[in-house]
Amino acid sequence: MAMFISASLGVLARNGGTFFSVLFSQLVLGFGLGLVGVFFCLKINYKFWRKYSFYIFLGSILLTAAVFIPSLGFSHQGAERWIKLGPLPSFQPVEILKFGFVIYFAAWLSWVKNKVQDFKFGILPLGAMLAVIAVILFNQPDTKSFILITITGISMLFISGVSVKYILGIGLGVILVLGSLVSITPYLQERVKTFLDPSQDPQGSSYQIQQSLIAIGSGGILGRGYGQSIQKFSYLPEPQGDSIFAVLGEEFGFIGSVAVIVLYLLFALRGFRIAINSPDLFSRLLVSGIVILIAAQSFMNIASATGVFPLTGVPLVFMSHGGTSLMIYLIATGIILQISKYNRVKF
Repeated sequence: MAMFISASLGVLARNGGTFFSVLFSQLVLGFGLGLVGVFFCLKINYKFWRKYSFYIFLGSILLTAAVFIPSLGFSHQGAERWIKLGPLPSFQPVEILKFGFVIYFAAWLSWVKNKVQDFKFGILPLGAMLAVIAVILFNQPDTKSFILITITGISMLFISGVSVKYILGIGLGVILVLGSLVSITPYLQERVKTFLDPSQDPQGSSYQIQQSLIAIGSGGILGRGYGQSIQKFSYLPEPQGDSIFAVLGEEFGFIGSVAVIVLYLLFALRGFRIAINSPDLFSRLLVSGIVILIAAQSFMNIASATGVFPLTGVPLVFMSHGGTSLMIYLIATGIILQISKYNRVKF
């Protein structure tokens, strides 16, 4: 929250009205409702999620597809990823879709159990789900969310016991699909070119990564100090959003940046430890899926900000602006905490 508020000062300098809207969305809707969700998740037995997994997944699919309904969908910078209901703040249903996918796929894999090695019970269902999700997300367009869901699904399939050769086969298939998509999509081609040569168009397509690297580099070892970022005021696009790690690097330097990366690693390791000691296959897969999704998204954001991965626009979990994202991931963490109560080994 402290980092988010500091990064949001850049928004305040540009537009005071937007600043208060951003704060309300993050602190009240994201953080406030998210904590309420954590409280309820701690009271609900985790088997509830397995019982209603299909309906949760189906509802998330329909909700994500609803962005194409003219009276509901809300476009921003050429993307149709938001739903706007009257005076209420807009929200991104794809965040709910990620969560719904993890719940349903964990339930499915725990139901088929040893049959997961069979093509029609393991690989085919995942392929069918990814195909449906791809049709919706590629038309928004939202390639990054599809990549995150795919990484999470393949990882869950591997954890459930599917052979490595099948996993590699699925991974190769996904790479071919994404490669074909890049070859016919100009904005994806531009991002790949920018990744390969960040200096090619410093005032255009390379502007964000250039400013991000300047911010991180100017932080040095110890940083400028909390709230002292210069880049967030006039240079970094979306300093409170997908550029927030660059602001963090400028204010807290190398030491602070590494400390945050270590925190995400510890979160993941703690989550996997809870998963290993979970009471049954469903809870183990559910916790693993949530942890993989959070870790993959967080490190994708950090990699994008540092030029290690093409710019994706994914928010940094728990930190970037995105009320829907913050609320959903807090609820997901509440589920992990609830499952930890049933761990076979107490720690």
